[in-house]
Amino acid sequence: MTGTRLTLSLLPEILAVARLPAGAALPGWVDWSDPFVTVSRTGDELSVVCPEARVPADAQAERGWRGLKVEGPLDFALTGILARLAAPLAEAGISIFAISTFDTDYLLVRAGDLDAAIAVLQRENTVRV
Repeated sequence: MTGTRLTLSLLPEILAVARLPAGAALPGWVDWSDPFVTVSRTGDELSVVCPEARVPADAQAERGWRGLKVEGPLDFALTGILARLAAPLAEAGISIFAISTFDTDYLLVRAGDLDAAIAVLQRENTVRV
């Protein structure tokens, strides 16, 4: 994967990352028709990433994230994709929240860091956005 430029697209919605107890039922505010929703359950928590407008004000959540999608599908044999994105952002002090699906990877950055994140990735000649 070294040397190949990745193409990223910006998801249109502002996202939130919500945390519920591990044994919680899937909340009614999750709407599978939204363009981007992901749910993960571990023994410690249930995490929901979805449009910020869906998450109730009293929910434990980190709000104000923007999503960058690595255009795929990506072959499972490819290595280092997230590292190529995360390393320059970490060096620039930009926090990320990474999500992987069967077909591709998503990188969430704080809305206030979006322009800086894109500039860093473009300067590194890593991506086209």
